[in-house]
Amino acid sequence: MASATAIARRDATTERTPTRPTFTGALPRLGDRLPTRTARQTGSAFHARASALTRRIIFFNAATLLVLIAGVVIVQANRVGLVDERLQGVKEQALIVASTLAEYTTNEGARDLKIGEAEPLLRQLIEPTRLRARLYATDGRLSLDTRNLLARNIVETRELPPLDTWSQIKGWWTRIFDGVMGVRPFAKLAPYFEAGIDGRVYSEVLSALSGEVATGERVNDQNQLVLSVAVPIQRFRTVYGVLMVSTEGGDIDAILREERTTLLEVFAVGLLAMIVSSLYLARFVARPVRRLADAADRVRRGRTGRETIPLMDERRDEISDLATSISGMTRALYDRIDAIERFAADVAHELKNPLTSLKSAVEMFSRAKDDASRASLMQIVKNDVKRIDRLISDISDASRLDAELSREHSEPVDIERLLETIVEIYRFSDVPRGVKIDLQTRLPREAVVLGRDERLGQVFRNLIDNAISFSPENGTVTVTGTSAGMRARFTVDDEGPGIPPDNLETIFQRFYTERPPGHGFGNNSGLGLSIARQIASGFGGRIWAENRHAADGRMLGARFVVELPLARA
Repeated sequence: MASATAIARRDATTERTPTRPTFTGALPRLGDRLPTRTARQTGSAFHARASALTRRIIFFNAATLLVLIAGVVIVQANRVGLVDERLQGVKEQALIVASTLAEYTTNEGARDLKIGEAEPLLRQLIEPTRLRARLYATDGRLSLDTRNLLARNIVETRELPPLDTWSQIKGWWTRIFDGVMGVRPFAKLAPYFEAGIDGRVYSEVLSALSGEVATGERVNDQNQLVLSVAVPIQRFRTVYGVLMVSTEGGDIDAILREERTTLLEVFAVGLLAMIVSSLYLARFVARPVRRLADAADRVRRGRTGRETIPLMDERRDEISDLATSISGMTRALYDRIDAIERFAADVAHELKNPLTSLKSAVEMFSRAKDDASRASLMQIVKNDVKRIDRLISDISDASRLDAELSREHSEPVDIERLLETIVEIYRFSDVPRGVKIDLQTRLPREAVVLGRDERLGQVFRNLIDNAISFSPENGTVTVTGTSAGMRARFTVDDEGPGIPPDNLETIFQRFYTERPPGHGFGNNSGLGLSIARQIASGFGGRIWAENRHAADGRMLGARFVVELPLARA
């Protein structure tokens, strides 16, 4: 019997004074920011207005796009106007030559041109222009052709293609380029053909015979553009013939090929700029993200202990923010793991004491010699079973609490009505030692906080239960509610012995309990205040303890203060 009593006393002593360090406060949540995070990194204004990474991406991609757009606009504008400009130039030259012929090779009395005088004049006018001119009579028959005129006294020479490799490669490249770049821009035009003697097969010659200036666009058998202009040679509204001036095939194509080459060069510059910007972004974005991903993988595997995440504070952009957030999350994860380990150790320690006492009482029960001893041992067994049951219930509640707070959505809670309901339940309940509960609220009308009514009710119930357990016979527990700005403040005052100054923070540790002898053995697990603080922190509030003193320094009791943010209207 004496041994059982000693075990019970030793167990009670262990309950009052913790024998090992315990985790203080709530388990850290993975979404919580660490206090080391700066305002620059957490401010939304930085993300919205001063994003260095965004500026870099926009600048380099916009520069590349502008280069491509400028090149396309310039080249396309030149390409569209090239044929029209060339055709207008040929037309002006044809009008000059036709007016000259009309001035010097026509007679007022005759309807035919002076071919003998027109031949040297036409040769002299056309030879510098690198154009082909054909002169038709009024009946549409060919009279002169500068291709034949120039060939009479001039030996035509053509350069042989060079035999060097570079020229061959250039020729191959030209053919490939023409095919890839879609160099069949004139495929929809009518084919060009040599009419021979009768020029009336050309529509522009027929129009010129009627006194109108006409143009034509055709494609030869090599897919080369041929432009032609037919101008009537007339004097005093009399048509003496038709001058048809045409370009040689290939000159327009050579110019277009140069334009396409320029376009290709522009795209090459744009491609180079894009590659450079991509490499830049890969260096300043992809590589740091890869470093963070590798570090996160090492944390996930967890084979080398605590892993550190590179912070990259020198960047001062979103990558730095991401690194800081991942680093903070990693530290919170490690702290959570450590807290779980400490929690498990504390649970094992707290359960071991009543189990040891229970084992000893059961072993000694068979050795008891009288009914009084057996009754005393049975009471010890009942107390230990009651305490184990209370511990298991509170441990289960504490272990689920963090997950529930992270999953549940906050709702508006009428905090004054909630307090009135809780106090009313206590008034109609059998409160130990005749302790009275007094409620005094000076909250604004319809004071609302964001949270869960069942969890906020648990906070006040735990504080009131704690105050009741330390209150004297027929004492009073006073619950007061006030507001200051956008925060509501609640106090729970008792008339007990107060809290030692060194324990004002220690009492919020898990499994910490220190009670006078005989005060509800087995009814307290040491988790009530810890759970209350954890819930309040989860809803953006806080809890602390302090002592109340009279003007003469006399201890009046303990006070627990709860602050919760009011919901904005």
